[in-house]
Amino acid sequence: MTEIGEPSGTSAPEPDGGERLRLCLLGPVQAWCGERELELGPPQQRALLTALALRARRIVSVDELLDALWEEPPARAAAIVRTYVSRLRRVLEPDRVHPSVLVSSGSGYVLRLPADCVDTEVFEDRVAAAGRARARGDAAGALGLLREACGLWHGEPLAGLPGPLAQAHRARLVERRLNAVQAWLEAELETGRHAEVIGELTVWVSQYPLLEPMRELLMLALYRGGRQAEALGVYADARRALLEQLGVDPGPRLRELHLGILSGDPKLAAPAVPVGPAAPVAPGSGPGGEPGGPAPVPPAQLPADVSDHTGRDALCAALGADLAPGGPAMPVVGLSGLGGVGKSTLAVHVAHAVGGQYPDGQLYVNLRGAGALPADPGEVLAGFLGALGVADAALPSGTAERAALFRSRVAGLRVLIVLDDARDSRQVGPLLPGSRSCAVLVTSRAWLSGLPTTRQVALEPLTPGESVRLLAVIAGPERVAAEPAAARRLVAACGFLPLAVRTAASRLAARPGWQLSHMADRLASERRRLAELESGELAVAASFRLSYDQLEPEAARAFRLLSLADGPGVSSAAAAVLLGLPEPAAERLAEALTDLGLLSCPFPGRYQYHDLLRLFARELVREVDGEAAGRAAVERLLRHYLARVAGLYRVVRPGYPFPDLVAARIAEPGTTGPGTTGPGSAEPGSAEPGSAEPEFTGPAFAEPGFAGPAEGLRWARQEVPAVLAVAGQAVRDPQGPLALVADLTLVLIQLIDLGTAVPELCELAGRVAEAAAAAGLAEGEARARYTLMWAQREFQRTRQARSEAVRVVALARRTGQAALLPGALIVLALTGLPHCTDEEVAAWCDEAVALSAESGNRSARAFVEGMAALADLAVDRPESALDRAERALAAFKGLGDFVGQVHVLYARATALHGLGRFEAACRDYEECLGALRALGSRDRMPGVLVSLAESLRAAGRPAQALEAAEQALAIAERVGLEHRRADALSAVGRALSDLGEQDRGRACLA
Repeated sequence: MTEIGEPSGTSAPEPDGGERLRLCLLGPVQAWCGERELELGPPQQRALLTALALRARRIVSVDELLDALWEEPPARAAAIVRTYVSRLRRVLEPDRVHPSVLVSSGSGYVLRLPADCVDTEVFEDRVAAAGRARARGDAAGALGLLREACGLWHGEPLAGLPGPLAQAHRARLVERRLNAVQAWLEAELETGRHAEVIGELTVWVSQYPLLEPMRELLMLALYRGGRQAEALGVYADARRALLEQLGVDPGPRLRELHLGILSGDPKLAAPAVPVGPAAPVAPGSGPGGEPGGPAPVPPAQLPADVSDHTGRDALCAALGADLAPGGPAMPVVGLSGLGGVGKSTLAVHVAHAVGGQYPDGQLYVNLRGAGALPADPGEVLAGFLGALGVADAALPSGTAERAALFRSRVAGLRVLIVLDDARDSRQVGPLLPGSRSCAVLVTSRAWLSGLPTTRQVALEPLTPGESVRLLAVIAGPERVAAEPAAARRLVAACGFLPLAVRTAASRLAARPGWQLSHMADRLASERRRLAELESGELAVAASFRLSYDQLEPEAARAFRLLSLADGPGVSSAAAAVLLGLPEPAAERLAEALTDLGLLSCPFPGRYQYHDLLRLFARELVREVDGEAAGRAAVERLLRHYLARVAGLYRVVRPGYPFPDLVAARIAEPGTTGPGTTGPGSAEPGSAEPGSAEPEFTGPAFAEPGFAGPAEGLRWARQEVPAVLAVAGQAVRDPQGPLALVADLTLVLIQLIDLGTAVPELCELAGRVAEAAAAAGLAEGEARARYTLMWAQREFQRTRQARSEAVRVVALARRTGQAALLPGALIVLALTGLPHCTDEEVAAWCDEAVALSAESGNRSARAFVEGMAALADLAVDRPESALDRAERALAAFKGLGDFVGQVHVLYARATALHGLGRFEAACRDYEECLGALRALGSRDRMPGVLVSLAESLRAAGRPAQALEAAEQALAIAERVGLEHRRADALSAVGRALSDLGEQDRGRACLA
């Protein structure tokens, strides 16, 4: 490294026009421009800045930087270093075209910062100056300089930084800090400050029990304070710790001090007169400015506790325990959550409950973090210090100095601090005391990342029961008792949000003539709900607006558009489609909204709104974006889901023609969203790391390439509820893309094969069919009715299934959709008896098989053959059924269609049963059950178990038949399928009737 000619008195660069740039390394690495913290990026990038700052004004070569950052540098390490330097220049440089702070020089870089702008250098300067003052006999001057030096520390040095250099310097700096603290505490004792530093020395000794110089100082302070027995106890503790952990006795200095205390050596007496007031410091904080006189009365600033506080008893008790004094560290408890969830009410309630444990005062401030003008930490500290007795004239001017004075003032005191409605950790940081005798309770809408919390709770809405109790407390218990159902409807419409329940209850309390059902009816309308939830100063929408108004434009747009999808939330992929962004960019925005309490993230990659917050966001869509933009976003999402479901169909039922029927809809021109890369989109990896993602301009959606059925089924289990919800949402919209939803309904038919969400699919298909019929969309109606037809048959609704089959045949012939005809004809055959002749049933089967053969699609033909096998059994043609099932099974195996094989195994087992080959039938049924378990298809299992029970009965195994029937009953009851439950009950009865009296009794007892 080469020294650069840089005068030490050069002023710090000013990136933002007049504000000094400062680097803080004595704790988490931070950079400040005036009072504003700069964003330095990820840990590795901070480590690079630290490597340069520790060698400020000197050239650091790229090779040295590589050694500083990595044990084993990666392949493109030099390029990564250039990227980090480029990013840091964006933050640090006043003029990025002509860098003056982070400068390239030869084969390396130089950080041109004066010594007084890097806290490590200021620290070393103050310690050295204190040594010089002490040498010339200026004890007070040395003490002041040491206090300043120790006050620069704000935690573990270089906290969180990776790399060999950070690790080495961290150990060095910790050692330098211990030396400085020891010198400072010695100076305090030299100036007669023994009583004031006992608490601080106790903390340091507990943190470093084997550090003998700290033990010496604590013994001396206790002795000078008239606490000789405690001083001797410190020696005994030291001797025991040293023997147990190191196997050695205390050193000669500690032994000599011990003897001096025992003999009352006059050399150990305190100096006669203290020099100025004390400034104690605890590990992790530092001494600041001089405190004023003691506060005459301990402050008691807590707002009044609400008289109607309801619920959350277990949480209140847990928070009270968390805030109890006497723990190993200062309790810092955070409460976060969306506006109106009751954070402030809960915080004040808990603070009152534990306030008696903090006799030296309770401080409270509303930090106004959700508003446009959040409280300035410096002004808050001025208020706190004034409450603690510090005169205005004694207040330092800077926030950092006030923070240090505040820490000094409350050190050793038992003070509870409630910081309500914080914006972020940066606002809270200066307000934290450094003494473990204090406690802090913070509320914030945002999750307070980076705050040294002992516990942080994301507050959820009340439970339904708690919400009803809160309603009763405010509106009147007799009114709730008179209309319990209306009370439950009302609090559900409020989303169990305390502010909403309180607002509705307040309106009712002011209107004693109103019934609860009247208010519940008014809240039933989503368009009117937020307007109804306003009473005096209570307004749910106004509370939400405070959070929304803080958002940057990009995040505000995301907050609005992500609300458009009905259902249980949106995945990160769906969010990308709604926003028209690449998935990483969409997820970044969703995560930011989650951190701010505007979304929840129940598990990685899925995001949810509170019901009322979603209504608020949708109103903003109408207000800001317009309904056309909202409808276009939902259509993008539907097209995305169509592509995903079609892709799922291809891996679950490979070769089946339905995905081809909807392919044209997926690739319609004029759509935008994740799919293929289009003109103007950047290639992956072309953007510099950390730069803004390129705008996505893909021309169309594309089917995803699921790696196989297992991956596709995982997607289906996660996403099907959302797909069905958005499809239903589009059907309810008079201007919704009905043809698109009809296509989606057709390819969703695979849910019947998978035994997933079949009731919901049946309902959706019926609504789409009726809407398409009313709109004159014959092609879409045929597709929706095809799915409805098979869903009705799944529920054994024979008459409805046959009626839909007749309609599908007519519509398919009229619209030329030949792919729908074979399946519809098979349903006619399966539902024909007893109204039709055996010949008619056989004719429909033969026509269906012939049409599927003409199509040339092996998968469609195998499916029709398998279903025709079941129809053959209905007209007593088991040999034909077995032949068809064998052919279909061989075809599905050749296609790799696992689900198709499950279908045909059932058909073959039924044919084998019909031929009297009961043991073979049992084997096929059991193989079918294993396959269904692998698919997670519980809905289909009861029917197979009932059939297995019948084959077991016929094979002379009634006990096993009973076991299968009881399994069918248990699963049917668990999944809520009444028709399957009825079949299972009948099978149980038949199996019991086959058992002998003795076996039957044992079975009943079991």
